[in-house]
Amino acid sequence: MTFLPDEFLLTLLEKNKIADEFRNFGLSLNPCDRGFSCNCPFHSETGNSCIIYPDTHNFYCSGCGAGGDVITFLMKKQEISYNEAVQELALRCGLQVPGISAEEAGRIQNRRERCYEINRETANFYYQNLLKGSDRRGLAYFRERQLTPQTIQKYGLGYAPDDWHQLYQYLSRKGFSDEELLLANVCRRSEKGNIYDNFRNRVIFPIVDMHHHVIGFGGRVLDDSKPKYLNTSDTPVFDKGRNLFSLHFAGQHIPCTLILAEGYMDVIALHQAGFPNAVATLGTAITPQQARLMRQYADKVIISYDNDSAGQNATNKAIQHFRDVGLPAEILHIDGDAKDPDEYIRKFGAERFRLLLKHAQNVTDFQIDRCRNGLDLHTDAGEVMYLRRVAQVISEIHHEKEREIYIRRIAEELEIRPEVLKQQTNIFRNRRKKNNSNQTFHNAEILFHTRDEINPEAQTHLAESKNEELLLGCLIWLPEQFETIRNQVRPEDFVTDFHKRIYVALCEKIPVSTWLIPSLLGNAFSAEEMGRITKIFIYYRDKVNIQTVSDCIANLHSQKTKMADASNMSNDDLLQVIANKKKNIRLQY
Repeated sequence: MTFLPDEFLLTLLEKNKIADEFRNFGLSLNPCDRGFSCNCPFHSETGNSCIIYPDTHNFYCSGCGAGGDVITFLMKKQEISYNEAVQELALRCGLQVPGISAEEAGRIQNRRERCYEINRETANFYYQNLLKGSDRRGLAYFRERQLTPQTIQKYGLGYAPDDWHQLYQYLSRKGFSDEELLLANVCRRSEKGNIYDNFRNRVIFPIVDMHHHVIGFGGRVLDDSKPKYLNTSDTPVFDKGRNLFSLHFAGQHIPCTLILAEGYMDVIALHQAGFPNAVATLGTAITPQQARLMRQYADKVIISYDNDSAGQNATNKAIQHFRDVGLPAEILHIDGDAKDPDEYIRKFGAERFRLLLKHAQNVTDFQIDRCRNGLDLHTDAGEVMYLRRVAQVISEIHHEKEREIYIRRIAEELEIRPEVLKQQTNIFRNRRKKNNSNQTFHNAEILFHTRDEINPEAQTHLAESKNEELLLGCLIWLPEQFETIRNQVRPEDFVTDFHKRIYVALCEKIPVSTWLIPSLLGNAFSAEEMGRITKIFIYYRDKVNIQTVSDCIANLHSQKTKMADASNMSNDDLLQVIANKKKNIRLQY
């Protein structure tokens, strides 16, 4: 195996601290025994199951099994290779990557830089076409929406001509290759192999990151054709689930109250009217990553979605995401005469909208108001259903004192004793706890019955795999026992190929490393495999000793002998052994 030098890797990890990378992603870190705990960025949860270990530069999530170091984190978040992640981290801190040729390093960096250049040229093309092109429909659309020339310029708004190849020809003349244009997703390839423009006959909204790079585009049609909105797909510089439209303007004054609007035009209209703290998602419902990103820049968010059913459903999803990341949220009610902020401001002006913001409703009040929908509170049935709905809403409030305030208020409204509503609320809280417990059991059951993609042989050799894992833990945490283990254990003694590969890597690395951490094995394993290795590394810390080493070696040899004997069994005997093994597993489970 070929490994990067320890000195380089340790310097890279020290200069790109794993805790800082999590914070930069918008995650809130809570101090714990050996480092920090937080919500896992790789699956939806609220239990802080992800632990960061600064002393060993690692993280591990007990909920989904993700783990590794800052390199692994970048690989998983940006879906890039090990070398690409190392190169990006090295560029951040001015390190030269050993073993990566200048040509490869240049290719990795050039890939991103060319995407930025293509996007910059594309944005300029669309902007010039809006102002000077023969087709004036794009400019007429923005003027109809009452945007000023200053706003159009500030946002770099544009128009994609109703032509299949005009942008492609323009960028080709600028020296960009077909592969680069496809990579940046400004062009696409047809089934026949022809390259054509991705955006056509649409007004264009450039999407800019916090470093003021154009990273992608949103396009809106001017007629009834579908899809109404089209957005850049994920590229080396763009992930629509991790960015927000206009955050580079809104985030200039932090911490602030962000206004979350539904579309690009809402944000631009708000900005033009004097509300620069407005942002929008990029053609999708808000993601947990975007909620965490907003938490990084805001101390509160006001959700200003449309009043239709789709907008209200989106509001409920956003509420949950903000609750998960601990970001206070309020709900803005748009009057019935206007469906969104853009229309409201055009009809009634900025000052009246400012009054709306001042009277934004807190999340719990919003949810309680919705509990009345479709009910006749003058009937017993309607009142009972309202009581149950409200109890469910109140049960989701984490702070006991706040729950008590709402219980008293609603009890007074319904003219019932507070104890009645509190009892109903506790029913929902207990049910939620039970559901969480059942979900944990269900997840364990799924884990037990689902194929282990990382170490598939472990499911048919449970005892052997567990012993191998324990031996690897000994090797990691008792390096002074290295010679003893290596002299008595051969790679061929391992039943599972995954553990055998780790063993071989450790045997190669331990003699030349003064301090062994999983990161030193990184380029020999995938990001998913590094998660499993990190689990072994963390789990067996302070759990192994010299006696453990002796027991593991003895068990390994004993298991090897049993497997050899099994190869000489008759088919009937072998089937009986397997049946007994399955029975024992079910009893243990």
